[in-house]
Amino acid sequence: MSDAEHIVCPACAKINRVATHRLLESPKCGACGAALFSGHPVTVDEAGFSRHMSANTIPVLTDVWAPWCGPCRMMGPMFERAAEILEPRARLLKLNLDEAPQVARRFGIQSVPTLLLTGGGDLIAQTAGAMDSRAIIDWAKTKFPQASIKP
Repeated sequence: MSDAEHIVCPACAKINRVATHRLLESPKCGACGAALFSGHPVTVDEAGFSRHMSANTIPVLTDVWAPWCGPCRMMGPMFERAAEILEPRARLLKLNLDEAPQVARRFGIQSVPTLLLTGGGDLIAQTAGAMDSRAIIDWAKTKFPQASIKP
């Protein structure tokens, strides 16, 4: 990692430059004052997903889910727990597949839940199937080890 990261505000979508050593100090958005990290995934639409994926310099882990999917609903609390551990070293997003057909086409998503791990605007890894929080964290760490993701 560099000595500063670009972090998209989950409230106003402005890009904030945050010194890497200050990520653990509960940074706030310079534009709206909202906390940049809450320990919870950020719910996004297609535009929000694109903004976070392309502008954040930290890894972005997205849970692509659907409200009608039983395994997705079971994995939801697990993804919440993973956010508590992975933030602020990674941004966690929740994206409803039913509202994101372009993302589904772009990444060839055929089943949910699907996890997308991106970095620098590029897809790093993708997997489908429900996981518990430990499996989510371990999967992210093995796919993006240089991201300083720590349990």
